[in-house]
Amino acid sequence: MKESDIQSKIIKYLEKSGAYVVNGIYTKKGVPDLIGIYKGKGFGIEVKKPETRNNTTKLQDIHLRKIQEAAGFSCVATSIEEVEDFLDFMGKI
Repeated sequence: MKESDIQSKIIKYLEKSGAYVVNGIYTKKGVPDLIGIYKGKGFGIEVKKPETRNNTTKLQDIHLRKIQEAAGFSCVATSIEEVEDFLDFMGKI
């Protein structure tokens, strides 16, 4: 499955879950693929294929960290199930 296919499925899931989400691809380099808000909490999600999960760039890692430093949430996700867990985690904090 292509990364764009995974991303499309994740976007649909996030929207059904009540999240506001935009594709971050049109912003500056390294910004996570998906940027959004869920229940008043900001997040960034870098989408990867399972086999490339650990292949984030240094710039992507910097942006994911900056989101966390700004009291937001960020993750690398390869599936809807991982995003479900991520939203669950966000909801508990």
